[in-house]
Amino acid sequence: MKPSSEILANYEQTARAKTTLPVWKLLLSGIFAGFFIALGGLGSQVASVAVGGTAGKLVGACVFPVGLFLVVTVGVELFTGNCLLPAPWMNRGTTNVTMGGILKNWFFVYIGNFIGGLLMACSVYFGHIDRMFDGALGDTMMSAAVSKMGLDPAEAVIKAILCNVLVCLAVWVAMGSTSVGGKAIAVFFPVMLFVLCGFEHSVANMYFIPNGLFLGSGGDIGGFLLNNLLPVTIGNIIGGSVVVGGGVWALYHPAKSK
Repeated sequence: MKPSSEILANYEQTARAKTTLPVWKLLLSGIFAGFFIALGGLGSQVASVAVGGTAGKLVGACVFPVGLFLVVTVGVELFTGNCLLPAPWMNRGTTNVTMGGILKNWFFVYIGNFIGGLLMACSVYFGHIDRMFDGALGDTMMSAAVSKMGLDPAEAVIKAILCNVLVCLAVWVAMGSTSVGGKAIAVFFPVMLFVLCGFEHSVANMYFIPNGLFLGSGGDIGGFLLNNLLPVTIGNIIGGSVVVGGGVWALYHPAKSK
């Protein structure tokens, strides 16, 4: 396991690469990442319904991390993980990472992630996956969408901050490991915890809520975007960029650690 000071130094080079990728690569990579997170979301729902009750919630939380594990090991672009990009930008005297490059990355990756989530939601709908367990899976999917769209905006922001603190810490620790097994362990515990606690992840919600809407949960796309996705995205940025990104920069950048 590499120390955080070394992870931060290495991440400056990674951030430069991420912020200079061409648009088509950002979009395609984002689609894959959104699809991977949605796969984890679907697997989590299937596991939860299969087991049932409180134990089902725990098992579902243990399945969900497969999405971020695939993102980390395949090396695709995830908006929530990329909320760490401001960390090297804060050292503006010695890095080529620009805010324009960060915003470009966020914008096109976010769109790609959204497309990936929608592709999985469409796959569930047209593949009739919701009919598993005599329709109980579909009921769970619709219930999840209703619950998420019914959150108070302030509650959504707070839950999203907590979520991306854990997601970005998972990504951070995974960057410190050079083995697949180490990355799997690094990702598993923080992501399992955020799912178990019911925190809000914008990219996961790009699958969960459209999936419920397609199945007839009620509500509309405007309510989804304004009542959930907007506050959750804001919270994810705060949790990833300010809390984790700002925190590790303040603690571990050489100029700050003296």
